[in-house]
Amino acid sequence: MSKTWLITGANRGLGRVFATAALKRGDKVAATSRSLAGLDDLVADYGDRIVPLQLDVTDRSACVSVVATAAERLGRLDVVVNNAGYGLFGMVEEVSEKQMRDQMEVNYFGLFNMTQAVLPLLRDQGFGHIVQISTVGGVMTFPGLGAYHASKWAVEGLTDALAQEVAGFGIKVSLVEPGPYMTDWAGNSASHAQPIAAYDGLRNAMQARQAQMPPAVYGEPEAAGPAMLALVDADNPPLRLFLGVLPTMMVPDAYKARLGTWEEWKDVSVAATKVSHD
Repeated sequence: MSKTWLITGANRGLGRVFATAALKRGDKVAATSRSLAGLDDLVADYGDRIVPLQLDVTDRSACVSVVATAAERLGRLDVVVNNAGYGLFGMVEEVSEKQMRDQMEVNYFGLFNMTQAVLPLLRDQGFGHIVQISTVGGVMTFPGLGAYHASKWAVEGLTDALAQEVAGFGIKVSLVEPGPYMTDWAGNSASHAQPIAAYDGLRNAMQARQAQMPPAVYGEPEAAGPAMLALVDADNPPLRLFLGVLPTMMVPDAYKARLGTWEEWKDVSVAATKVSHD
């Protein structure tokens, strides 16, 4: 049976890939974007199987309205993909307070708004799958992306708890953690802080390391479509799913390093449990 989807930020990047993959196989998609012009070609190709809806996810009341419209037009919502978001580049000291707040407003609070808006509907249905688009940067970090990491680590914590809270209602929850893809995420979609010269050495070293990365670690966006379909079609989907090869290479080592540190400092940790009276 075909599925019905609600996908935010569906006009470009991976959001568009997910929407196109669903439409191509015959599913119906309510696709949101801040500008509907970016969805015109999908409407031309797929007709009434796509419902274009204008949405800024930072507008909480608009999120509620869009969920209601999507459910009314499609009859139900099987899959909700919270994809809208952007990258903010800058060292922690370089990022302005406004840039940090804007980053959290879109990447975290926008997702929070949409999640809360859709939960009553999914509870009443007794089924549904919420897919939160995180990133490899939601489980490990890189210099120069502290604000972005903060927003995605917040998404990870919220969603991990959410999955435990709603399982009894028949609602499935997944975090998708992509590595780098050949989209405009680091290009026109991104925001940049004002550089501070003291960090130029680190910045240059990072750029040099990035230039040495083999092309094979950068995923082809269209390859993410079948992976998303496999996720939402699974009877028991995972809470977390990597997309691309880089997360599978880097994250296990990062976790091994954490485990090693925790073990090294275990005596100090355990000693903090009880006051010694020696």
